[in-house]
Amino acid sequence: MSLWTSLEPASATVDPGGRTTVRLRLRNTGDVVDEYRFEPVGDVAPWTTVEPQTLRLYPGTTGTVELAFEPPRTPDATAGPNPYAVRITPTEHPEATTVPEGNLTITPFTEVRAELVPPTVKGRFRGRPKLAVDNLGNTKLTASISGSDNGDHLSYDIHPSNVQIEPGRAAFVKATLKPRQIIWFGSKEQRPYALAVQRSGAKPQPVEGTYVQRGFLPRWLATFLGVFMALAITFVMLWIAYKPQVRTAATEKLQEAGISTLPPSPSASAQPVVPPLPSTPAASSAPAAAGTPASGGGGGGGSAAEPETKETTKAPENTAAVAVQQLDARDPGRHICYRAYVAGKGWTDPECDGTMAGTVGQNLPIKALNIAVSGTKGTAGSAFVHDPESTNGKGHYNAPWSGKVDGIDNYIGSTKKDAPSMLGFVINVQDGVVCQTAHVHNEGWHGLGCDEPGGDHWIFGGTLSNDLWLEAVKFTV
Repeated sequence: MSLWTSLEPASATVDPGGRTTVRLRLRNTGDVVDEYRFEPVGDVAPWTTVEPQTLRLYPGTTGTVELAFEPPRTPDATAGPNPYAVRITPTEHPEATTVPEGNLTITPFTEVRAELVPPTVKGRFRGRPKLAVDNLGNTKLTASISGSDNGDHLSYDIHPSNVQIEPGRAAFVKATLKPRQIIWFGSKEQRPYALAVQRSGAKPQPVEGTYVQRGFLPRWLATFLGVFMALAITFVMLWIAYKPQVRTAATEKLQEAGISTLPPSPSASAQPVVPPLPSTPAASSAPAAAGTPASGGGGGGGSAAEPETKETTKAPENTAAVAVQQLDARDPGRHICYRAYVAGKGWTDPECDGTMAGTVGQNLPIKALNIAVSGTKGTAGSAFVHDPESTNGKGHYNAPWSGKVDGIDNYIGSTKKDAPSMLGFVINVQDGVVCQTAHVHNEGWHGLGCDEPGGDHWIFGGTLSNDLWLEAVKFTV
Protein backbone atom coordinates (compact mmCIF):
# COMPACT_ATOMS: atom_id res chain seq x y z
CA MET A 1 0.00 0.00 0.00
CA SER A 2 1.36 3.43 -1.00
CA LEU A 3 -0.91 5.56 1.19
CA TRP A 4 -1.16 6.45 4.90
CA THR A 5 -4.41 7.98 6.31
CA SER A 6 -5.62 9.44 9.59
CA LEU A 7 -9.05 10.84 10.69
CA GLU A 8 -8.88 13.71 13.17
CA PRO A 9 -10.99 13.15 15.23
CA ALA A 10 -12.12 9.61 14.54
CA SER A 11 -15.41 10.24 16.39
CA ALA A 12 -17.55 13.38 16.08
CA THR A 13 -20.94 14.63 17.31
CA VAL A 14 -23.44 16.78 15.38
CA ASP A 15 -26.94 18.16 15.98
CA PRO A 16 -29.62 17.49 13.32
CA GLY A 17 -29.80 20.61 11.18
CA GLY A 18 -26.26 21.58 12.27
CA ARG A 19 -22.78 21.05 10.86
CA THR A 20 -19.51 19.53 12.00
CA THR A 21 -16.21 18.77 10.24
CA VAL A 22 -13.48 16.12 10.45
CA ARG A 23 -9.98 16.36 8.92
CA LEU A 24 -8.63 13.49 6.86
CA ARG A 25 -4.83 13.47 6.58
CA LEU A 26 -3.07 11.28 4.04
CA ARG A 27 0.56 10.75 2.92
CA ASN A 28 1.84 9.40 -0.37
CA THR A 29 4.26 6.68 0.75
CA GLY A 30 4.92 5.52 -2.79
CA ASP A 31 7.64 6.55 -5.20
CA VAL A 32 5.50 8.19 -7.92
CA VAL A 33 3.27 11.26 -8.07
CA ASP A 34 -0.34 10.17 -7.54
CA GLU A 35 -3.80 11.76 -7.54
CA TYR A 36 -6.45 10.58 -5.07
CA ARG A 37 -10.26 10.72 -5.45
CA PHE A 38 -12.54 10.82 -2.38
CA GLU A 39 -16.08 9.37 -2.15
CA PRO A 40 -18.23 9.22 1.04
CA VAL A 41 -19.90 5.84 1.66
CA GLY A 42 -22.33 4.50 4.26
CA ASP A 43 -25.69 5.64 5.68
CA VAL A 44 -24.54 9.22 6.29
CA ALA A 45 -23.04 9.62 2.80
CA PRO A 46 -26.01 11.76 1.53
CA TRP A 47 -25.20 14.36 4.22
CA THR A 48 -21.39 14.25 3.75
CA THR A 49 -19.27 16.48 1.52
CA VAL A 50 -15.50 16.26 0.89
CA GLU A 51 -13.41 19.33 0.07
CA PRO A 52 -11.43 19.03 -2.12
CA GLN A 53 -12.80 16.00 -3.95
CA THR A 54 -9.38 15.18 -5.46
CA LEU A 55 -5.85 15.69 -4.12
CA ARG A 56 -2.47 15.35 -5.94
CA LEU A 57 0.55 14.39 -3.83
CA TYR A 58 4.25 13.94 -4.55
CA PRO A 59 6.05 10.99 -3.00
CA GLY A 60 6.61 11.50 0.71
CA THR A 61 4.27 14.51 0.97
CA THR A 62 1.17 14.88 3.16
CA GLY A 63 -2.20 16.47 2.30
CA THR A 64 -5.44 17.22 4.12
CA VAL A 65 -9.10 17.15 3.07
CA GLU A 66 -12.11 18.20 5.13
CA LEU A 67 -15.21 16.05 5.69
CA ALA A 68 -18.34 18.11 6.45
CA PHE A 69 -21.40 16.40 8.00
CA GLU A 70 -24.80 18.18 7.79
CA PRO A 71 -27.61 15.77 8.82
CA PRO A 72 -31.11 17.22 8.28
CA ARG A 73 -33.54 17.82 11.13
CA THR A 74 -35.79 14.97 10.00
CA PRO A 75 -36.62 11.47 11.25
CA ASP A 76 -34.15 10.09 8.66
CA ALA A 77 -31.24 11.35 10.77
CA THR A 78 -31.41 8.54 13.33
CA ALA A 79 -30.18 9.50 16.77
CA GLY A 80 -27.12 7.73 18.13
CA PRO A 81 -23.79 6.52 16.70
CA ASN A 82 -23.67 6.20 12.91
CA PRO A 83 -20.53 4.73 11.26
CA TYR A 84 -19.19 6.45 8.15
CA ALA A 85 -16.37 5.84 5.70
CA VAL A 86 -14.52 7.52 2.82
CA ARG A 87 -13.34 5.56 -0.22
CA ILE A 88 -9.92 6.80 -1.44
CA THR A 89 -8.99 5.66 -4.95
CA PRO A 90 -5.43 6.35 -6.29
CA THR A 91 -5.36 7.22 -9.98
CA GLU A 92 -2.06 5.43 -10.65
CA HIS A 93 -2.96 2.35 -8.61
CA PRO A 94 -6.81 2.05 -8.57
CA GLU A 95 -6.57 -1.47 -7.18
CA ALA A 96 -5.03 -0.07 -3.97
CA THR A 97 -8.28 1.53 -2.73
CA THR A 98 -8.30 2.59 0.93
CA VAL A 99 -11.48 3.06 3.05
CA PRO A 100 -10.81 4.80 6.41
CA GLU A 101 -13.73 4.58 8.83
CA GLY A 102 -15.03 6.83 11.60
CA ASN A 103 -18.04 7.32 13.83
CA LEU A 104 -20.58 10.18 13.77
CA THR A 105 -22.96 10.56 16.73
CA ILE A 106 -26.22 12.38 15.91
CA THR A 107 -27.89 13.99 18.90
CA PRO A 108 -31.59 13.25 19.53
CA PHE A 109 -34.36 15.77 19.04
CA THR A 110 -38.10 15.56 19.60
CA GLU A 111 -40.79 17.09 17.43
CA VAL A 112 -44.45 16.13 17.69
CA ARG A 113 -47.31 17.22 15.49
CA ALA A 114 -50.91 16.49 16.50
CA GLU A 115 -54.09 17.25 14.57
CA LEU A 116 -57.78 16.52 15.19
CA VAL A 117 -59.62 14.80 12.33
CA PRO A 118 -62.10 16.44 11.99
CA PRO A 119 -61.56 19.51 14.20
CA THR A 120 -65.34 19.93 14.67
CA VAL A 121 -67.71 17.04 15.44
CA LYS A 122 -71.48 17.17 15.86
CA GLY A 123 -73.96 14.96 17.71
CA ARG A 124 -76.82 14.78 20.19
CA PHE A 125 -75.39 12.15 22.53
CA ARG A 126 -71.72 11.73 21.50
CA GLY A 127 -68.97 12.79 19.10
CA ARG A 128 -66.16 10.64 17.72
CA PRO A 129 -63.06 12.62 16.62
CA LYS A 130 -59.65 11.09 15.91
CA LEU A 131 -56.30 12.55 16.97
CA ALA A 132 -53.47 12.08 14.45
CA VAL A 133 -50.08 12.14 16.20
CA ASP A 134 -46.96 12.38 13.98
CA ASN A 135 -43.47 11.72 15.35
CA LEU A 136 -41.28 14.15 13.39
CA GLY A 137 -38.29 13.61 15.68
CA ASN A 138 -35.45 11.07 15.37
CA THR A 139 -36.21 9.08 18.55
CA LYS A 140 -39.14 6.90 19.62
CA LEU A 141 -42.03 8.94 21.03
CA THR A 142 -43.85 7.75 24.16
CA ALA A 143 -46.82 9.90 25.21
CA SER A 144 -50.18 9.77 26.96
CA ILE A 145 -53.40 11.34 25.67
CA SER A 146 -55.98 13.11 27.87
CA GLY A 147 -59.01 15.36 27.32
CA SER A 148 -60.34 18.46 29.07
CA ASP A 149 -62.76 21.36 28.62
CA ASN A 150 -63.83 24.47 30.51
CA GLY A 151 -66.84 23.81 32.71
CA ASP A 152 -66.49 20.01 32.71
CA HIS A 153 -69.33 19.63 30.19
CA LEU A 154 -67.89 16.50 28.51
CA SER A 155 -66.56 13.09 29.45
CA TYR A 156 -63.78 11.42 27.44
CA ASP A 157 -63.21 7.82 26.38
CA ILE A 158 -59.75 7.67 24.68
CA HIS A 159 -58.27 4.57 23.06
CA PRO A 160 -55.38 4.02 23.26
CA SER A 161 -54.57 6.42 26.05
CA ASN A 162 -50.82 5.79 25.64
CA VAL A 163 -48.89 5.60 22.35
CA GLN A 164 -45.38 4.64 21.27
CA ILE A 165 -44.45 5.94 17.81
CA GLU A 166 -41.26 5.26 15.86
CA PRO A 167 -39.47 8.18 14.14
CA GLY A 168 -41.25 9.23 10.95
CA ARG A 169 -44.39 7.27 11.81
CA ALA A 170 -47.90 8.34 12.81
CA ALA A 171 -50.55 6.95 15.16
CA PHE A 172 -54.29 7.58 15.38
CA VAL A 173 -56.06 7.85 18.73
CA LYS A 174 -59.84 7.33 18.81
CA ALA A 175 -61.81 9.53 21.20
CA THR A 176 -65.49 9.44 22.19
CA LEU A 177 -66.95 12.65 23.64
CA LYS A 178 -70.15 12.39 25.71
CA PRO A 179 -72.05 15.42 27.08
CA ARG A 180 -72.84 15.19 30.78
CA GLN A 181 -76.26 16.80 30.19
CA ILE A 182 -78.59 16.22 27.22
CA ILE A 183 -80.24 19.20 25.54
CA TRP A 184 -83.85 18.05 25.19
CA PHE A 185 -85.22 21.24 23.62
CA GLY A 186 -83.49 24.18 22.03
CA SER A 187 -80.79 25.00 19.53
CA LYS A 188 -77.31 23.50 19.33
CA GLU A 189 -74.50 24.60 21.64
CA GLN A 190 -70.75 24.66 20.99
CA ARG A 191 -68.51 22.96 23.54
CA PRO A 192 -64.79 23.77 23.06
CA TYR A 193 -62.45 21.03 24.27
CA ALA A 194 -58.81 19.96 23.94
CA LEU A 195 -56.96 16.65 23.64
CA ALA A 196 -53.46 16.95 25.10
CA VAL A 197 -50.35 14.97 24.13
CA GLN A 198 -48.23 14.56 27.29
CA ARG A 199 -44.57 13.47 27.00
CA SER A 200 -42.51 12.61 30.07
CA GLY A 201 -40.72 15.68 31.40
CA ALA A 202 -42.36 18.05 28.89
CA LYS A 203 -45.33 20.39 28.93
CA PRO A 204 -48.61 18.99 27.54
CA GLN A 205 -49.25 19.82 23.90
CA PRO A 206 -52.99 20.64 23.59
CA VAL A 207 -54.93 20.27 20.35
CA GLU A 208 -58.15 22.28 20.42
CA GLY A 209 -61.42 21.18 18.85
CA THR A 210 -65.15 21.88 19.07
CA TYR A 211 -68.03 19.55 19.88
CA VAL A 212 -71.36 20.90 18.59
CA GLN A 213 -74.10 19.43 20.81
CA ARG A 214 -77.48 19.34 19.12
CA GLY A 215 -80.81 19.47 20.91
CA PHE A 216 -82.90 16.29 21.05
CA LEU A 217 -85.87 18.22 19.63
CA PRO A 218 -85.44 21.41 17.61
CA ARG A 219 -86.59 24.74 19.07
CA TRP A 220 -89.35 25.24 16.50
CA LEU A 221 -90.90 21.90 17.44
CA ALA A 222 -90.80 22.79 21.15
CA THR A 223 -92.48 26.14 20.37
CA PHE A 224 -95.11 24.42 18.24
CA LEU A 225 -95.93 21.89 20.96
CA GLY A 226 -96.14 24.63 23.57
CA VAL A 227 -98.55 26.72 21.45
CA PHE A 228 -100.61 23.62 20.62
CA MET A 229 -100.98 22.65 24.27
CA ALA A 230 -101.94 26.23 25.22
CA LEU A 231 -104.62 26.32 22.51
CA ALA A 232 -105.93 22.89 23.54
CA ILE A 233 -106.25 23.93 27.21
CA THR A 234 -107.95 27.19 26.22
CA PHE A 235 -110.45 25.33 24.02
CA VAL A 236 -111.34 22.87 26.80
CA MET A 237 -111.83 25.65 29.34
CA LEU A 238 -114.07 27.59 26.94
CA TRP A 239 -116.11 24.44 26.18
CA ILE A 240 -116.67 23.78 29.88
CA ALA A 241 -117.59 27.40 30.56
CA TYR A 242 -119.94 27.90 27.60
CA LYS A 243 -121.37 24.38 27.00
CA PRO A 244 -125.01 24.84 25.61
CA GLN A 245 -127.82 23.43 27.83
CA VAL A 246 -130.07 21.53 25.34
CA ARG A 247 -133.39 20.01 26.45
CA THR A 248 -136.83 19.34 24.84
CA ALA A 249 -140.31 20.23 25.97
CA ALA A 250 -141.98 17.43 23.97
CA THR A 251 -141.89 14.98 26.89
CA GLU A 252 -143.60 17.46 29.17
CA LYS A 253 -146.45 18.05 26.66
CA LEU A 254 -147.06 14.32 26.17
CA GLN A 255 -147.26 13.76 29.90
CA GLU A 256 -149.81 16.56 30.21
CA ALA A 257 -151.94 14.85 27.50
CA GLY A 258 -151.83 11.49 29.36
CA ILE A 259 -149.86 9.74 26.59
CA SER A 260 -147.28 7.29 27.74
CA THR A 261 -143.79 7.89 26.55
CA LEU A 262 -142.86 4.21 26.90
CA PRO A 263 -142.23 2.41 23.61
CA PRO A 264 -144.83 -0.20 22.52
CA SER A 265 -144.21 -3.91 23.13
CA PRO A 266 -142.64 -5.60 20.17
CA SER A 267 -144.82 -7.97 18.08
CA ALA A 268 -144.13 -10.55 15.38
CA SER A 269 -145.57 -8.34 12.66
CA ALA A 270 -143.34 -5.51 13.74
CA GLN A 271 -140.18 -7.50 13.04
CA PRO A 272 -138.28 -6.04 10.13
CA VAL A 273 -138.09 -8.16 6.99
CA VAL A 274 -134.55 -8.90 5.85
CA PRO A 275 -134.33 -8.93 2.03
CA PRO A 276 -132.56 -11.94 0.45
CA LEU A 277 -128.97 -11.61 -0.63
CA PRO A 278 -128.63 -11.00 -4.37
CA SER A 279 -127.47 -14.07 -6.30
CA THR A 280 -123.96 -14.07 -7.71
CA PRO A 281 -123.92 -14.49 -11.48
CA ALA A 282 -121.88 -17.34 -12.92
CA ALA A 283 -118.43 -16.45 -14.11
CA SER A 284 -119.14 -17.77 -17.58
CA SER A 285 -122.14 -15.44 -18.04
CA ALA A 286 -120.45 -12.28 -16.71
CA PRO A 287 -119.62 -9.80 -19.43
CA ALA A 288 -116.07 -8.68 -19.92
CA ALA A 289 -115.13 -5.43 -18.20
CA ALA A 290 -115.19 -2.38 -20.33
CA GLY A 291 -111.90 -1.81 -22.03
CA THR A 292 -110.57 -5.30 -21.10
CA PRO A 293 -109.98 -7.68 -24.01
CA ALA A 294 -111.65 -11.09 -23.68
CA SER A 295 -109.36 -14.03 -23.08
CA GLY A 296 -109.48 -17.31 -24.96
CA GLY A 297 -112.07 -17.95 -27.73
CA GLY A 298 -111.63 -18.42 -31.43
CA GLY A 299 -111.57 -16.01 -34.34
CA GLY A 300 -109.27 -13.07 -34.05
CA GLY A 301 -109.41 -12.98 -30.22
CA GLY A 302 -106.49 -13.33 -27.81
CA SER A 303 -104.76 -11.32 -25.08
CA ALA A 304 -103.47 -7.87 -25.89
CA ALA A 305 -99.64 -7.82 -26.07
CA GLU A 306 -97.79 -5.79 -23.45
CA PRO A 307 -95.48 -3.14 -24.96
CA GLU A 308 -91.86 -4.19 -24.80
CA THR A 309 -89.55 -2.01 -22.65
CA LYS A 310 -85.90 -1.66 -23.55
CA GLU A 311 -83.49 -0.90 -20.74
CA THR A 312 -79.95 0.19 -21.32
CA THR A 313 -77.65 -1.65 -18.89
CA LYS A 314 -74.51 0.27 -17.96
CA ALA A 315 -71.43 -1.86 -17.41
CA PRO A 316 -70.25 -1.75 -13.77
CA GLU A 317 -67.14 0.30 -12.98
CA ASN A 318 -63.96 -1.75 -12.64
CA THR A 319 -63.17 -0.78 -9.04
CA ALA A 320 -60.75 -2.27 -6.53
CA ALA A 321 -63.60 -4.23 -4.90
CA VAL A 322 -64.51 -5.88 -8.24
CA ALA A 323 -60.86 -6.83 -8.78
CA VAL A 324 -60.32 -8.25 -5.27
CA GLN A 325 -63.58 -10.25 -5.42
CA GLN A 326 -62.54 -11.82 -8.74
CA LEU A 327 -59.03 -12.56 -7.41
CA ASP A 328 -60.42 -14.12 -4.20
CA ALA A 329 -62.78 -16.31 -6.24
CA ARG A 330 -59.81 -17.69 -8.22
CA ASP A 331 -57.37 -17.87 -5.28
CA PRO A 332 -59.12 -17.65 -1.87
CA GLY A 333 -57.05 -15.97 0.81
CA ARG A 334 -55.51 -12.60 1.77
CA HIS A 335 -55.41 -10.10 -1.10
CA ILE A 336 -55.37 -6.33 -1.59
CA CYS A 337 -56.33 -4.50 -4.80
CA TYR A 338 -56.06 -0.77 -5.42
CA ARG A 339 -56.18 1.94 -8.08
CA ALA A 340 -55.09 5.58 -8.19
CA TYR A 341 -56.86 8.72 -9.38
CA VAL A 342 -54.10 10.53 -11.31
CA ALA A 343 -54.42 14.26 -12.09
CA GLY A 344 -55.22 14.77 -15.78
CA LYS A 345 -55.80 11.03 -16.40
CA GLY A 346 -58.49 9.84 -13.97
CA TRP A 347 -58.71 6.37 -12.44
CA THR A 348 -56.08 3.79 -13.37
CA ASP A 349 -56.96 0.11 -13.80
CA PRO A 350 -56.95 -1.87 -10.53
CA GLU A 351 -53.65 -3.46 -9.47
CA CYS A 352 -53.24 -6.19 -6.85
CA ASP A 353 -50.72 -7.63 -4.38
CA GLY A 354 -47.59 -5.55 -4.93
CA THR A 355 -47.95 -4.27 -8.50
CA MET A 356 -47.72 -0.52 -9.18
CA ALA A 357 -50.71 1.83 -9.40
CA GLY A 358 -50.07 5.39 -10.59
CA THR A 359 -47.33 6.88 -12.78
CA VAL A 360 -43.56 7.32 -12.57
CA GLY A 361 -41.54 10.03 -14.30
CA GLN A 362 -44.55 11.99 -15.59
CA ASN A 363 -44.82 14.53 -12.70
CA LEU A 364 -48.51 13.66 -12.25
CA PRO A 365 -49.77 13.68 -8.63
CA ILE A 366 -52.26 11.23 -7.14
CA LYS A 367 -55.44 12.83 -5.79
CA ALA A 368 -57.29 9.78 -4.43
CA LEU A 369 -56.88 6.04 -3.80
CA ASN A 370 -59.49 3.26 -4.07
CA ILE A 371 -58.55 0.20 -1.94
CA ALA A 372 -60.30 -3.13 -1.23
CA VAL A 373 -59.12 -6.23 0.67
CA SER A 374 -60.07 -9.86 1.25
CA GLY A 375 -59.22 -12.12 4.18
CA THR A 376 -58.27 -9.21 6.51
CA LYS A 377 -61.64 -8.31 8.12
CA GLY A 378 -61.50 -4.89 6.45
CA THR A 379 -59.22 -1.90 5.98
CA ALA A 380 -59.19 1.79 7.00
CA GLY A 381 -57.18 4.80 5.89
CA SER A 382 -56.89 8.57 5.55
CA ALA A 383 -55.16 10.90 3.07
CA PHE A 384 -52.42 13.42 3.94
CA VAL A 385 -52.84 16.24 1.39
CA HIS A 386 -51.30 19.52 0.22
CA ASP A 387 -52.11 22.49 2.49
CA PRO A 388 -52.05 25.83 0.58
CA GLU A 389 -52.24 27.73 3.90
CA SER A 390 -49.38 25.87 5.57
CA THR A 391 -46.96 27.95 7.64
CA ASN A 392 -44.50 25.13 8.39
CA GLY A 393 -44.03 23.66 4.91
CA LYS A 394 -46.11 20.55 5.66
CA GLY A 395 -49.53 19.29 4.56
CA HIS A 396 -52.43 18.11 6.72
CA TYR A 397 -54.86 15.20 7.05
CA ASN A 398 -58.23 15.60 5.37
CA ALA A 399 -61.48 14.31 6.85
CA PRO A 400 -63.22 12.02 7.27
CA TRP A 401 -61.38 8.87 8.27
CA SER A 402 -62.72 6.04 6.07
CA GLY A 403 -62.99 2.29 6.72
CA LYS A 404 -64.64 -0.65 4.94
CA VAL A 405 -65.00 -4.41 5.44
CA ASP A 406 -63.62 -7.13 3.15
CA GLY A 407 -64.71 -6.90 -0.48
CA ILE A 408 -66.01 -3.30 -0.24
CA ASP A 409 -64.48 -0.22 -1.93
CA ASN A 410 -62.70 2.19 0.43
CA TYR A 411 -61.85 5.67 -0.89
CA ILE A 412 -59.39 8.21 0.56
CA GLY A 413 -58.58 11.60 -0.93
CA SER A 414 -60.86 13.41 -3.41
CA THR A 415 -61.48 13.33 -7.18
CA LYS A 416 -62.90 16.84 -7.36
CA LYS A 417 -61.33 19.15 -9.94
CA ASP A 418 -59.94 21.53 -7.32
CA ALA A 419 -59.08 18.82 -4.78
CA PRO A 420 -55.53 18.98 -3.29
CA SER A 421 -52.85 16.50 -4.32
CA MET A 422 -52.01 13.65 -1.96
CA LEU A 423 -48.64 13.86 -0.18
CA GLY A 424 -49.03 10.61 1.75
CA PHE A 425 -51.48 8.31 3.54
CA VAL A 426 -52.04 6.07 6.56
CA ILE A 427 -53.53 2.59 6.24
CA ASN A 428 -54.18 -0.51 8.32
CA VAL A 429 -56.04 -3.82 8.23
CA GLN A 430 -58.09 -5.33 11.04
CA ASP A 431 -56.48 -8.79 10.80
CA GLY A 432 -52.85 -9.34 9.82
CA VAL A 433 -50.34 -6.84 8.44
CA VAL A 434 -50.42 -4.43 5.49
CA CYS A 435 -47.17 -3.26 3.82
CA GLN A 436 -46.66 -0.29 1.51
CA THR A 437 -44.04 1.50 -0.57
CA ALA A 438 -44.62 4.90 -2.16
CA HIS A 439 -43.05 6.76 -5.10
CA VAL A 440 -42.64 10.45 -4.23
CA HIS A 441 -41.92 13.26 -6.69
CA ASN A 442 -38.16 14.06 -6.87
CA GLU A 443 -37.40 11.35 -4.26
CA GLY A 444 -38.28 8.10 -6.05
CA TRP A 445 -39.40 4.93 -4.31
CA HIS A 446 -39.33 4.99 -0.50
CA GLY A 447 -38.45 1.93 1.51
CA LEU A 448 -40.96 -0.81 2.38
CA GLY A 449 -42.96 -0.14 5.57
CA CYS A 450 -45.39 -2.45 7.42
CA ASP A 451 -47.75 -1.92 10.35
CA GLU A 452 -48.05 -4.22 13.35
CA PRO A 453 -50.77 -6.89 13.76
CA GLY A 454 -54.05 -5.56 15.13
CA GLY A 455 -56.56 -2.92 14.02
CA ASP A 456 -55.13 -0.16 16.28
CA HIS A 457 -51.77 0.07 14.47
CA TRP A 458 -51.15 2.15 11.34
CA ILE A 459 -48.43 2.61 8.72
CA PHE A 460 -47.65 5.95 7.07
CA GLY A 461 -46.46 6.14 3.44
CA GLY A 462 -45.34 9.11 1.34
CA THR A 463 -44.08 12.44 2.67
CA LEU A 464 -45.16 15.31 4.95
CA SER A 465 -43.61 18.03 2.74
CA ASN A 466 -45.91 20.43 0.88
CA ASP A 467 -43.39 20.63 -2.02
CA LEU A 468 -43.53 16.90 -2.82
CA TRP A 469 -46.43 14.72 -3.89
CA LEU A 470 -47.41 11.09 -4.25
CA GLU A 471 -47.02 9.59 -7.76
CA ALA A 472 -47.37 5.78 -7.36
CA VAL A 473 -48.05 3.13 -4.68
CA LYS A 474 -47.66 -0.61 -4.06
CA PHE A 475 -49.52 -2.59 -1.34
CA THR A 476 -49.34 -6.16 -0.01
CA VAL A 477 -51.14 -7.97 2.83
